[in-house]
Amino acid sequence: MIDTKINEKKDCVGCYACANICPVNCISMISDREGFWYPKIDYDKCIKCGKCIDVCPTINHKTVKNKPVAYACINKDESIRLKSSSGGVFTLLAEQIIENGGVVFGAGFNENFEVVHSYVETKEELERFRGSKYVQSKIGETYKQVKNILELGRKVVFTGTPCQIAGLKTFLGKAYENLLCADIICHGVPSPEVWKKYIIYREEKAGSSTKRIAFRRKDEGWKRYSVSFIFKNDTEYRQIFRQDSYMRAFLKDICLRPSCYDCQFKTIYRQSDITLADFWGIQNILPEMDDDKGTSLVFVNSIAGQAMFEKLKDKILFNEVDINEAVKYNSAAIKSVKYNPKRIDFFNEINNGEPFDRLVKKYCTDSITTIVKMKSKILIYRLLKNTGLLSSAKKLLKKA
Repeated sequence: MIDTKINEKKDCVGCYACANICPVNCISMISDREGFWYPKIDYDKCIKCGKCIDVCPTINHKTVKNKPVAYACINKDESIRLKSSSGGVFTLLAEQIIENGGVVFGAGFNENFEVVHSYVETKEELERFRGSKYVQSKIGETYKQVKNILELGRKVVFTGTPCQIAGLKTFLGKAYENLLCADIICHGVPSPEVWKKYIIYREEKAGSSTKRIAFRRKDEGWKRYSVSFIFKNDTEYRQIFRQDSYMRAFLKDICLRPSCYDCQFKTIYRQSDITLADFWGIQNILPEMDDDKGTSLVFVNSIAGQAMFEKLKDKILFNEVDINEAVKYNSAAIKSVKYNPKRIDFFNEINNGEPFDRLVKKYCTDSITTIVKMKSKILIYRLLKNTGLLSSAKKLLKKA
């Protein structure tokens, strides 16, 4: 069964496809000591049908051949854009589906601020899916729900990471004209257990339970977005992402799922119909579309994706861009993160109850050499910019 084929944790993406497909419900997704879900089989119930193996997106990895087209996009509705992680395109896509009687699946916080997949049927409910959540989301039984709704003839848009889209596709086993899949450019998924410990740490510091969390507040700009916790005692914690301890751990790749260090699903050629992401580097490619309020990078990957994009054009500002040029500044689209050699020690200590902030300071602080190199690069950049030589330097680097 699935546990006989997936021998190492790095080969399981935790997509829940095997648990969703099991006809006798003998597969449970159990958290390991790092907080990531893996399948556990009750062999007293198992009928050895092999369906769990047939739907595993890692075992049945598919190579996609398409011709994706990339766009820089901005939602014309400024209020929605400011509430969104980047340019506000997800909301337009989701509203289009709902206006046609469809259902939107996505990741949002539950009452305990765990990140879970669910679905909504009204525009008002889309708020729960808007904005980034830097935690692996629990798929649960949403693949089954998607299939049931599709079989009723209703339109569905399913949003998730590339591996979650792959899991859904293998679970469904066939194409549905009424299904649209949208994935993201994913850096990697952090541990839900580490996230839980961070919430506890923040609540202890505030002396109150949490009322609201936002990963991507744009008060200080899109490029310097802030993490925000609002507590029930009417206090708020807010810090720009590079100074927030949880985001530092995330960006140092110390708390990601093992499969993220060698991801099979990072590629320009995707199984989704549309890919949504932040357009990092927009200031270098289309500076006229950079006002530091958020610009989306959108890949249109299929005929269905193009049809949807055509329906959104009147509501967005957009420009087609060279996809290879865009990916230069968004390498997470095609490259896995490097394994952090301090990862095992980090998890050992966090499970032993070490304070969150101390662990991050211990394992995620740059060395003096790294800091000197970073500061040198910043000084050189500023010098070239102030002397008007930056554009010339860029041209020389391209020729080199």
